[in-house]
Amino acid sequence: MSLKERIDQELKESLKSGDKSRLNAIRSIRAALLEKEVSIRVGGVGVLNADQELEVLMSLAKKRRDAIEQFTAGNRPDLAETEASELKVIEEYLPAPVSDAEVEAIIREIVEKSGATSMKDMGKVMGEAMKALKGKADGGKVQNVVKSLLSA
Repeated sequence: MSLKERIDQELKESLKSGDKSRLNAIRSIRAALLEKEVSIRVGGVGVLNADQELEVLMSLAKKRRDAIEQFTAGNRPDLAETEASELKVIEEYLPAPVSDAEVEAIIREIVEKSGATSMKDMGKVMGEAMKALKGKADGGKVQNVVKSLLSA
């Protein structure tokens, strides 16, 4: 079952169950996927591949995390809670995140393979690391690990 079919099925289930926060989150995912399909449409057909679907989900999750941070800083816990519940639903569709130890091990391997020795090589290492960890680790976390390994 494709992600779009899964979203449509869970949208129906959410409508039946009456879970409004889940319904809103699934609707936002569906809208973002449809928007992306329209933006890539060529010759009347726009079908997303798995990488494009993952990009959309990662973007939605990042927006929710940023909103939670801003609402918390703005002393609006009610809105932060709404965003957190939507983030939880979005994360159900993302690949399982890897642990900090796994992130470090993967990046160490990339550093060894690329022969990176200093901060000058950070761009090369970051590019490979983000490809390897796409959707599984936060870019900020990856950047911090790369910096610590290359500056040591």
